[in-house]
Amino acid sequence: MSINDYSKEELELLSYKDITDKLLDEFGAMNTKDLFKKITTLLDLPSSVFETKIGDYYMSLTTDKRFILLEDGSWDLRSKHTSDKVIMNVDDDDDTETDNEEELDEASDSDGESDEANFDEVDSDDDFDDDDDDLKDLVIMDEDELELEQ
Repeated sequence: MSINDYSKEELELLSYKDITDKLLDEFGAMNTKDLFKKITTLLDLPSSVFETKIGDYYMSLTTDKRFILLEDGSWDLRSKHTSDKVIMNVDDDDDTETDNEEELDEASDSDGESDEANFDEVDSDDDFDDDDDDLKDLVIMDEDELELEQ
């Protein structure tokens, strides 16, 4: 059923988000302004409602999981879009974990014990703190000296 086939009374029973759902299903992706303008036109609302409620309308779209904001700033139904990129990123993370597990297996000792069992041993090179070396070349300048350099 087309959105234009609904009577004004039927539309008034629907929320703005439900009307948006029907508009996006029928017409495809639209920006926030065009969507809300179409809603106010369908409901015969005054332009003051458009001006005062568009911010609230935008917020309601951002919190509703039925809608997705596209890169070009238009809204569409989430059901029309796949999440291949998210799935690919999750797969990439899984590959990384597998690589790390393989590295741990390769790092195990010849007697079958892993390097993780040797955490109690203290290595003197690990305790070396070079924070003081980072600060030895630090020079404090006041504003007058900075102006002279420029």
